[in-house]
Amino acid sequence: MPVRLLSLLALSLLSIASLCASAAPRSDLDYQVRLLPAEDQAQVRVILQKGEVIRSLDFNLGDDGRYSDFQADGEWSQEQPGRGVWRPASGKAVLSYRVRLSSVRDNGRFDARITEDWALFRGDDLIPAARLDEREGTRLTARLGFELPDGWKSVETGWPRIGKNRFRIDNPERLFDRPTGWMLAGKLGTRRTRLGETDVSVSAPVGEGVRRMDILTLLTFVWPQVQQVFPRDPAKLLVVGAGDPMWRGGLSGPNSLFMHAERPLVSENGTSSLVHELVHVFSRIRARDRSDWITEGIAEYYAIELMRRAGGMSEERYQAVRANLVKWSRSVDSLRTDRSSGPVTARAVLLLQDLDKEIRQRSQGRHSLDDVSRGLMRLDRVSTEDFVGITETLLGAGSKVLDSKLLR
Repeated sequence: MPVRLLSLLALSLLSIASLCASAAPRSDLDYQVRLLPAEDQAQVRVILQKGEVIRSLDFNLGDDGRYSDFQADGEWSQEQPGRGVWRPASGKAVLSYRVRLSSVRDNGRFDARITEDWALFRGDDLIPAARLDEREGTRLTARLGFELPDGWKSVETGWPRIGKNRFRIDNPERLFDRPTGWMLAGKLGTRRTRLGETDVSVSAPVGEGVRRMDILTLLTFVWPQVQQVFPRDPAKLLVVGAGDPMWRGGLSGPNSLFMHAERPLVSENGTSSLVHELVHVFSRIRARDRSDWITEGIAEYYAIELMRRAGGMSEERYQAVRANLVKWSRSVDSLRTDRSSGPVTARAVLLLQDLDKEIRQRSQGRHSLDDVSRGLMRLDRVSTEDFVGITETLLGAGSKVLDSKLLR
């Protein structure tokens, strides 16, 4: 076939693809949130400019009564416990409801809270997860906007800002773009920097005692090591914090993490809760089949290892940390669990340290546990069987370290 004819054919195919893309049904999807401190609630409006492109949104409302006062253009039904289905009307369609923001754990500590001066919560709770049934080829452009109470200055999320208190929501990993991750609004103090290709913000309510510059400094220190192991370049990372009565620990979320104001950046046992949660954000490794030891073990292993590689831990201190892990995990006889405890995580770290040593020795330094971790990142959820399989593929044979009753 002549070159000119091939070129014309290629141009024709490109034109057809372009026409098909332009003909795909499109609609703006706007989330409008009004924060109501006096009522411990947020009023949420989900607005579709073209409701006809969506057949239904089937929301997971849970069983705690968090969501209430539903009103919808089109059909709204709650026939199954814990679920609500919206079938939007044609044209502009709006679903509105209220959501309770504050959330208290069994120990009386908050993992979400709204006061008269600020609100700290997760977007996952603002917009519940949903199963989306849309017309084939539909393209939704999702945005999130906030209406703040009088006197509140700003709002921070882990999503790119497109205007005053407005953010673009685009998650290629989800069919239904919804705003997830930690969010903070009110009278805030925020420090910002750029690390690699990522815009990093550390934000907290004024007067809560969060050491914003200390956090930025430690992030800057370990960032190159984190990226070397977990090759991701998130557009944005938000770190939020507050003091009592918030939960005294760290909690990760999509593109974001929470740290209690009094949580040390490096604990007396030599590990770092901040780096631990940062690893969760970057790795996104989630477990299945009683294998939470992988998720928590990997995070804690690198909370130690990345500090060591960055030059923040001497060999003497590293051995002291390892001795403490041995002591703490002495009673552990199995790692298999749906929720890893402190001693189980400590024992998992010891196993991972031994495995890294085995991989390096048998590959003559060509491979390490980093390669296994990058393999785990490619899976939606990982099991102990997956972990062993990836490792043995890397080694080309069985692993002596993983041939352990701890994993049975």
